[in-house]
Amino acid sequence: MRRRFGAIRARRPASNRPRPRALKEVHIVVGVAAIVVNALAGIYGGWRWWRVEPRTVWFWRLLRAGQALVVIEAALGGVLELTDRKAPGLHLLYGLLPVLVSFLGEQLRLASAQMVLDARGYESAEAVGELPEAEQRSVVVSILRREVGVMALAALVVVGLLARAAGTA
Repeated sequence: MRRRFGAIRARRPASNRPRPRALKEVHIVVGVAAIVVNALAGIYGGWRWWRVEPRTVWFWRLLRAGQALVVIEAALGGVLELTDRKAPGLHLLYGLLPVLVSFLGEQLRLASAQMVLDARGYESAEAVGELPEAEQRSVVVSILRREVGVMALAALVVVGLLARAAGTA
């Protein structure tokens, strides 16, 4: 028993404390969810890219959910690593690379607009604003298509890395 602020509080029995095994099971479930959601985002994004359809709200929602799951998965892996549940080095590498791939994909996505403008010979977005509406739409669709393509490919690479991480656990 411990005294805390004048009250007597019983210690929690060891059998009621969270066990690393339960955390490992959560890590596995979140890992499978991350693989599935990123695969769905990659496939759906690839399909929308191929069909040149700029309305991709559900793709972005799936992608962001997949990225969140990857971060949660890495955090859970870090907690497991800190609680003396040492994983093989390759598992750590393949488990952390998806975070890096997502970050690099975001950087390429941010550069997509400028790449499209440069390829078409426009100096800035203001120059596009002076074009007729049909040409503006063409530029915007090209930018959106490139962004979706980059992020769909990044999601599929993340799937491969997470699957490899699962195989090395």
